[in-house]
Amino acid sequence: MQITADEAQESLAAIHSIRQRMRRAVANGGAHYFFILWGVIWFFGFLGSHFFTGKITGYIWLVLDILGGFGSWVIGLLLRRRLRNTSVSVTGRRIGLFWLTLFIYCALTIWIAGPMDGKKLAMFIIIFVMVGWIAMGFLLSSSFAKLALLVTAIAFAGYFLFPEIFYLWMALLGGGTMIGCGLYIRFRWQ
Repeated sequence: MQITADEAQESLAAIHSIRQRMRRAVANGGAHYFFILWGVIWFFGFLGSHFFTGKITGYIWLVLDILGGFGSWVIGLLLRRRLRNTSVSVTGRRIGLFWLTLFIYCALTIWIAGPMDGKKLAMFIIIFVMVGWIAMGFLLSSSFAKLALLVTAIAFAGYFLFPEIFYLWMALLGGGTMIGCGLYIRFRWQ
């Protein structure tokens, strides 16, 4: 079967149109709020891990994770009210349950794996979060999967190449990448 240049051009235009509509749907769906929120959580959490030691870092992360979970829940509620679409609401609920399940399995795996130093524990959690992002990429937009691969590469580079500043590295590049992605989605995908 031969495809003419006009048919190929029409197909490419259709693909571009679908991509643009998907990006607008993701931006209008509020994904950027979650990226910005969790980017800020990572920024301050990793900064805390860099500048403090001992149990205080655990408390910093505990408070930030509770705030992040509560913030995600509030954002989800506000988006659900704003969109008022049952399929979006069901999808949002499923995404929330996916992340809750992933969090529980991450905690169980850490519990079974036993004691780890702070950096190894951080890498373990980062890997689980990036697996979640890749799954969201399969569901929503391949851009999430690409971002997950970028943040994974940043994390591994920091862990192996710059262990003395790993937490600072992750605050700036990990949290910063998430914030930047959220802002990019918000202002460029609309």
